[in-house]
Amino acid sequence: MKISRIEHLGIACPSIEEALPYFENVLGLKCYKVEEVADQKVKTAFLKVGDTKLELLEPTSPDSTIAKFIENNGGKGGMHHLAFKIEDGVANALAECDANGIRLIDKAPRKGADNMQIAFLHPKSTASILTELCEG
Repeated sequence: MKISRIEHLGIACPSIEEALPYFENVLGLKCYKVEEVADQKVKTAFLKVGDTKLELLEPTSPDSTIAKFIENNGGKGGMHHLAFKIEDGVANALAECDANGIRLIDKAPRKGADNMQIAFLHPKSTASILTELCEG
């Protein structure tokens, strides 16, 4: 698998509207895109820090994985996942991870936010870090 960079850091938050002032007014970052990913039951907002993005994740349903993460984190959200940009294809990276005994959450790439093909690796086999593989 060829990783070219950290694609983004996923940050769960109860409300993007309430979180954005910190990132924009205090840190001086600019939100350049907000979108809903219906099948993942989240609304996302993207900000850039150099070549790396921050992805704010707000649940749109109480049964979403982000809502459960926030609930398990005392209702406050926090760092959710680390995403890597994959140069030789997410499908190839998944096959390589599977061959190396990494537990896959996604068996095949799927559509994610920001027009990316994505797949997740289970934190039980990735040093306790929910890892997202991205291309696009």
